[in-house]
Amino acid sequence: EDIKQQEDRSNLNNKPSKRKERDEEAEGAETRKKENSGRAEGKQSTKEELSLAASEEEANPPLCSLVGLGDYNRKPVQKVQPFLPRWLAQPKLVQKRIKDNLVPIGDVPGIHPRLLKKLQMNGIESFFPVQAQVIPAILQSASNGYLMGQGGYRPKDICVSAPTGSGKTLSFVIPIVQVLLDRVVCQVRALVVLPTKELAQQVSKVFNIYTDGTGLKVILITGQKSFAKEQEMLVQKKVMGYCSLADIVVATPGRLTDHISQTPGFSLTQLRFLIVDEADRMIDDMHQNCLNQIVKAAFCVEGDSGSNMLFQRTKPGPITAASSCCLQIPLQKLLFSATLTQDPEKLQQLDLFQPRLFTSVYSEKKTLGDGGETEHDTDKKYTLPEGLSQCYVPCDLNSKPLLLLHFMLTMEFTRVLCFTNSREASHRLFLLVQAFGGVTVAEFSSRLPPNERQRTMKEFEQGKIQLLISTDATARGIDIKGVNYVINYDAPQFIRTYIHRVGRTARAGEVGVAFSLVLRIQERRFLRMLKDAGIQDIKKQPVKGKSLKPLVQRYEEALHKLERTVKVMEMGKKI
Repeated sequence: EDIKQQEDRSNLNNKPSKRKERDEEAEGAETRKKENSGRAEGKQSTKEELSLAASEEEANPPLCSLVGLGDYNRKPVQKVQPFLPRWLAQPKLVQKRIKDNLVPIGDVPGIHPRLLKKLQMNGIESFFPVQAQVIPAILQSASNGYLMGQGGYRPKDICVSAPTGSGKTLSFVIPIVQVLLDRVVCQVRALVVLPTKELAQQVSKVFNIYTDGTGLKVILITGQKSFAKEQEMLVQKKVMGYCSLADIVVATPGRLTDHISQTPGFSLTQLRFLIVDEADRMIDDMHQNCLNQIVKAAFCVEGDSGSNMLFQRTKPGPITAASSCCLQIPLQKLLFSATLTQDPEKLQQLDLFQPRLFTSVYSEKKTLGDGGETEHDTDKKYTLPEGLSQCYVPCDLNSKPLLLLHFMLTMEFTRVLCFTNSREASHRLFLLVQAFGGVTVAEFSSRLPPNERQRTMKEFEQGKIQLLISTDATARGIDIKGVNYVINYDAPQFIRTYIHRVGRTARAGEVGVAFSLVLRIQERRFLRMLKDAGIQDIKKQPVKGKSLKPLVQRYEEALHKLERTVKVMEMGKKI
């Protein structure tokens, strides 16, 4: 009972304290309500102020805030600059303007007096810019003779990218002949690989001019002679074995690989210079395997039996004390092209050693310093001859033959080289122009035998033929004298084809004009192709239909003649 009484007293004492707590909680809730209501009123007032400001802005909007429907913000796209090896990014620059930068042959150091006399006998008093830079570079790499590099080290490989007609052939012919003047034993010391027979003949002719009277022997192997005859020209069998009859070999890829694998005694183990002309085509086409076979034949494999071990060499590897003890004849690669690729992955296939690049592909804004080296300009990929003027004529398919006849008869073009995309198109166009009459015309393609092609080329250079219709067989490197106009009857599909075609004119500092007949459906793609290559100075030259009307009746008669000719030819084939 006492305990219950005490509990009741404590409960009575706690009641006032609980009431106080309840009162305090009620007062806190009221103050919170007042604060929240104040905040809500503040927010409502700010909202009203913002809505009033927005309505004022809508009434008087600033000009910069006006946005058209469907518009979007154009952000400048940052151009990704390719990361190139140093020799590609910082090449040795060659002047593009040939006539303004001629160098007298006596000012180029190191050239043998006998070769200087030969140059003067052939009417050459000055070197072109590419020749003036490349010739000393090759001579310097062989300053200790062809048996070893400068200071006993392996010489650097050399790449040359210069416009067509800038004198690349002479830039390797002169130093190679000079380096080999002192040779004692006849061995294949220089090998020139070219993609076409005509180009190989041209280079062989230049070598023969400057080796005349020196004792050096130049052999051309292109398949124009029988395989057995070429074998007799290359090697001779004696009692002690085979001996070489050639110091310099000029060859096409297919025939060369046949001799490497099938001609006994034909050896490249003494090869000092490997020259690849039109190198980009050799890389892109199926000839890459040919280059691998050449390099494999140039280095003996361990365990091979044959020639004296003193003259054998192994494929170079890392420089070590052991590898430096035995000196070997170095193999130096010289690459030449008007459209040399800038793709390091493709160039890596050639296995170049510390290469040096001589190029004329640079922006006109950049000036050459004393060293002549500066950063490579990636915006301009190719260089065209300085004296070349470029035009294109938009047309449709039916008017293309009439345009060609208009140029030849109405405009009186002379010495015109006309390109088509196939030998069938070339032959068909030749027959059509021949049936039309009034133009001395000939065709040049692989369907003709070599002798007839040589005769046609000679007559064209003499001016007896005014229109030469050709495939791309003549577009690569061949020096055709006196071409005033180049007409792309079929628009080229690739920029390199365009560069080599139009490069048949305006050679060696002369002037020339290139016309391209472009179908209207091809016009946009054609111009984009040129723009991507950095070529923007091409002019649009439309020809009005009124100019072609006088030729239409005679053209239709020529078509009927062509139809009868084609039928006769088909009947002859069946018989």
